[in-house]
Amino acid sequence: MIPLEVAKTIATPVIILAFLFITFVQSSIDKAIDWKGNVSWLKDHFSKTFLRNIIPQLLGIILITEIITSILCAVGVYQIVSSNNSVVAFYACLFSCITLLMLLFGQRVAKDYAGALTITCYFVVSVFGLYILEIH
Repeated sequence: MIPLEVAKTIATPVIILAFLFITFVQSSIDKAIDWKGNVSWLKDHFSKTFLRNIIPQLLGIILITEIITSILCAVGVYQIVSSNNSVVAFYACLFSCITLLMLLFGQRVAKDYAGALTITCYFVVSVFGLYILEIH
């Protein structure tokens, strides 16, 4: 069992990383399993934008960043719990922010303001994780 003093210092970053891990693992699995469905939906979603002709490439980039973010989150949790090292965890939150900014950009271009608002909620968690890990 982790001593209470240690648990108090690692609980917040570990919970944030777990939240981000679940978010990005689920999202990347969905993209990988239903690639054609996602491409089809996104082509329609972006049909009136300058992004309409590069949807598969953009989806691939998002998928790669989500996978990288997921791996960094998992490794970050392990390192925080095992050695109280938060370097990888910091990069996990940073990659999360970058990925979410890319998604936010797409939603704003598509004028999907409700979708952009949803992404903003995840972004706030990611930025808070960055802040916590800066002082950790």
